[in-house]
Amino acid sequence: MTEPAHLADPDAVDTSVRSPAERSRTFAGILVNTALANITTSYLWFALTFWVYLETRNVIATGVVGGAYMLLIALSSISFGTFVDRYRKLTVMRFAAAFTLAMFVLSGVVFLLVPMERLLDLTRPWLWIFMLIILIGAVVENMRNIALSTTVTILIEPDRRANANGMVGMVQGLMFIVTSLLSGLSVGLLGMGWTIVVALVLTAVAFAHLLTLTMPEEIRAAATDAKGGFDLRGALAAVLAVGGLFALILFSTFNNFIGGVYMALMDPYGLEMFSVEVWGAVFAFGATGFIVGGALIGKFGLGKNPLRTMLLVVVIMGFLGAVFTLREWPWLYVAGIWLYLVLIPFVEAAEQTVIQQVVPLQKQGRVFGFAMAFESAAAPLTAFVIAPIAQVWIIPYARSAEGAAQLAPLLGEGISRGIALVFLVAGIIVMAAALLAFLTPVYRRVSASYAGAAPATADGQA
Repeated sequence: MTEPAHLADPDAVDTSVRSPAERSRTFAGILVNTALANITTSYLWFALTFWVYLETRNVIATGVVGGAYMLLIALSSISFGTFVDRYRKLTVMRFAAAFTLAMFVLSGVVFLLVPMERLLDLTRPWLWIFMLIILIGAVVENMRNIALSTTVTILIEPDRRANANGMVGMVQGLMFIVTSLLSGLSVGLLGMGWTIVVALVLTAVAFAHLLTLTMPEEIRAAATDAKGGFDLRGALAAVLAVGGLFALILFSTFNNFIGGVYMALMDPYGLEMFSVEVWGAVFAFGATGFIVGGALIGKFGLGKNPLRTMLLVVVIMGFLGAVFTLREWPWLYVAGIWLYLVLIPFVEAAEQTVIQQVVPLQKQGRVFGFAMAFESAAAPLTAFVIAPIAQVWIIPYARSAEGAAQLAPLLGEGISRGIALVFLVAGIIVMAAALLAFLTPVYRRVSASYAGAAPATADGQA
């Protein structure tokens, strides 16, 4: 039988040092710490976007902010994964935390020293420098998320990893809720200066807490073939070494491509239906779905075959995406968003659980980084493509007399029928792709690899 991935380098990891319960408590501490760091980073990042637009009324500036963030995540993820493989996981997390704290301190210095009229002048470099400093700090913080996925392999028993990955989904949901509610309030009530101060304090608290955590199970960094700071060749080799794993990542990426449709059009649809204040509250409510989904995985896991669970969930997600705008009913839209977000943690947790089981620990950082690079780039690319297509062709057609008459039997009446048509088509494509995936040899290979890598006994001995 294939050696369990978490025992691939037994000289690096000794899980007998502490009991599973003690290791689980350490993971909980790391998870809470990462949650605070993610929330703080997102809080400052969202606040920056709101503040830049409110002060400049320039959508190009905010577009550059969002686009540059996703682009840098995609470009840097493989490097982050390489460093996670080469160094001890807590060391990587502490470095990322310290670097982010330093960047946020530097942003505060720039905000304090540069006169406001110069800082907000788009023809001068100061605003772009200020945004870039915060951007770099926020991007590097994502290194912690890759390291977090590998700590699941080290600290959590194989039969409980799916549950732990579900808890990670809860953290993501909490991040969305807090940032949706607090970032705008912070900029409006406190101003950008005090928002930076709050972010600095919370980042410092998270860093100090991280210094108190220990993970004695990781005796040293697992022996790895990772080289340099951007080991794309090693990442690709690690992915291709497991039959069907590349296809699994591509499928998750495809799912994110469809997610780009919602990224581009969900806000416009919601803002046509609700006021901006109500829409913010609606999305914050919808984000509670992340927590519910993560809690369900934490309680019940993902079953014997996480890949099967993932594909079934994607079929349901496609159905929801197809029907939640069939009529312009607020309750239908809100319910659809909430249920859709309940399901997202299942997809993320299934992919992570499979990788943690079939990929050796010394290669997991690069595999997670490779997956993050692909998946981070997918949704923005779709958003950039679908938004102009919808704006120039689909929405005008749906609002014309002829288009409205043709769409009314299926999509009802209303000014957002064009967006609803895009959602319907995207949902059908997702359902078809997931159902076809069940019939592929790749599905059988990945399922067999996962089952073959599972430990034969509860104590993890093959």
